[in-house]
Amino acid sequence: MAIALNLLALAAVPEYFARVAPRKKSEALFAEALKYIPGGVNSPVRAFRAVGGQPFFVQKAKGARVWDVDGNEYIDYVCTWGPAILGHAHPKIIRAIRQAAEHGTSFGIPNPFEVTMAKLICAAVPSVRKVRMWNSGTEACMSAIRLARGFTKRDKIIKFDGCYHGHADSLLVKAGSGALTFGHPDSAGVPEAFTRHTIVLPFNEPDAVKAAFEANKGQVAGIIVEPVPGNAGLYLPRPGYLEFLRKIAADSGALLIFDEVMTGFRLAWGGAQERFGITPDLSCFGKIIGGGLPVGAFGGRAEIMDCLAPLGPVYQAGTLSGNALAMAAGIAALEVLSNSTLTPPARTKPLRRGEGPVLSPPMGEGSGVRAIGERGKGQGAGEPVIPKSEIRNPKSEKNAYARLEQLGARLEAGVKDAAKQANVPVQFNRCGSMFCLYFADRPVHNLADAMHSDRERLRKFFQGMLAEGVYLPPAQFEAGFVSSAHLEEDIEKTTQAATKVMKCL
Repeated sequence: MAIALNLLALAAVPEYFARVAPRKKSEALFAEALKYIPGGVNSPVRAFRAVGGQPFFVQKAKGARVWDVDGNEYIDYVCTWGPAILGHAHPKIIRAIRQAAEHGTSFGIPNPFEVTMAKLICAAVPSVRKVRMWNSGTEACMSAIRLARGFTKRDKIIKFDGCYHGHADSLLVKAGSGALTFGHPDSAGVPEAFTRHTIVLPFNEPDAVKAAFEANKGQVAGIIVEPVPGNAGLYLPRPGYLEFLRKIAADSGALLIFDEVMTGFRLAWGGAQERFGITPDLSCFGKIIGGGLPVGAFGGRAEIMDCLAPLGPVYQAGTLSGNALAMAAGIAALEVLSNSTLTPPARTKPLRRGEGPVLSPPMGEGSGVRAIGERGKGQGAGEPVIPKSEIRNPKSEKNAYARLEQLGARLEAGVKDAAKQANVPVQFNRCGSMFCLYFADRPVHNLADAMHSDRERLRKFFQGMLAEGVYLPPAQFEAGFVSSAHLEEDIEKTTQAATKVMKCL
């Protein structure tokens, strides 16, 4: 049955591939997994339901490559769904995990790694003065919302359709990522009462936000938003939109929560908030700060964070929060990202507009949106001062973020050219090292636009690229990622494969 399904998927794709050998071992493993794991996978998007066929099972990964159990090698643009910004199995991260494990894997007692990680995050992200560790992005976002409600003593939360903030009950309303891929943006098992305080609005439409605040005066605790939504593919905020959210939240006494689980430490050293020059009240992190191990964190202004237990009435706790292995791996990853630096920034010195790279516009749109603006306010009275020696902020043209920007731009140009040669309309949305390809003839600014893309053509493109040895996200409503381990020759091979596959769509 498993082999028949895979043959059926391949039959729908033109016969232009001979690069990847049959995945018989993966098929056997998937058949076995189906007996014991729901759907055969431990996260829905891995099942390949949106693109046809069956998932391959990975044997190992190194740098920008993964190898399946049948020995096939792939250039990887999923990058563990974001954490592998340095590529897979970076030697410094592996060494840090081994050294930490020799002293024990988890203690349930404070450990020095937690303090170092907290100081690194606070130094890198000026809006964060205190931070609490968790084990996943879901937990971080869930806790940030609880904290916003506890701090403001209000109940309602505004989120945006297509944005995914984890699978907490109150957030599975018009969600993105796998929930959207499988047609269940409102999950079964979530009572209506759990979501009645969640207001869902279209992204990039200020009038809808204004109307929501007007209709719910004094009731909105906060706005939670992915500053660059990466769970309905990828689309960028229109110029001024994030600034608008910042102002209307402040004017209304609500908190602005940035979900930077994907964008944190990826779009810039200080995340999307550095790149766009916005100062949120609370921020959520994950992925990169764990170096590939399970992790989450949320932080913000000290007076808000001090509402958490044991200091305040908002409860949050976790057995493995801040465990030594994840902290050691994350510290190593952040050290590698920052080691080509540089001039430590003062918290009171704003970035000049125009510093850093420029955001890439979606295909067919005008000039890019300049990315860097004000960094936020200075050190508050009574808050800890991070020594300058511990603050590293990559700004050199030789740093990892400049390289990621260059690689992302080359990939974008190559794929666009491949589509143009094949006369296939596409929108290639990119921000730094995050990207998404939509088969569409008009720009994609929000979920409604994304839903007009040709997902059948994407399915064929995915299968064709996979057979050429290029692993892209196996769903339309997911972002792809470039890592610093990708080489120019990887980008070239990818664009050559795209040229071949596009002509057969």
